[in-house]
Amino acid sequence: MAGEWQFLFTTNQLGRPSPFLRMTELVQNVQVDGLNGMVVNQAIWNLAQQDDEVISPTSLTFDVHGIFQSKISYNINQGARMTMKEDHDLTIQLGKGSKVPKDPQGLMGLIHRAMPTEMFDSSNLAMDTTYLDTDIRIVRFTGSRHEGVRNIFMRKGVMEINPKL
Repeated sequence: MAGEWQFLFTTNQLGRPSPFLRMTELVQNVQVDGLNGMVVNQAIWNLAQQDDEVISPTSLTFDVHGIFQSKISYNINQGARMTMKEDHDLTIQLGKGSKVPKDPQGLMGLIHRAMPTEMFDSSNLAMDTTYLDTDIRIVRFTGSRHEGVRNIFMRKGVMEINPKL
């Protein structure tokens, strides 16, 4: 189960995506240390900043980019249940050569609405791995806000996913 996993699908109904934000990759890195460990979730994003004038979606320039990251520690109890701790650490980092966002709070709102919240907010959350092989992992979340939500991951590097095709 340890390693980097590419996010593929969630049964959680996500918020409305914005044409000004592209989430290009969601990756989960599971680090194991006995019955404890760390889950690091990363969302790689690109932003096209809006000017005062109306911009058509075909003329957007995505010149602000970076990584939004969440680090959450866990322990394993009740068999194989990963119980997430409340010590999550959220960071945002601009990429090399990126412009500075004009509205950082607006950017955070766009990112929050575009991503699966169960990957970035560990409040009252636990994960059961319901299927695991060398390449695929299916996780079922338990907790008051995400009970029954399932996420599907593929081991990173097994297959290249090219959304431009």
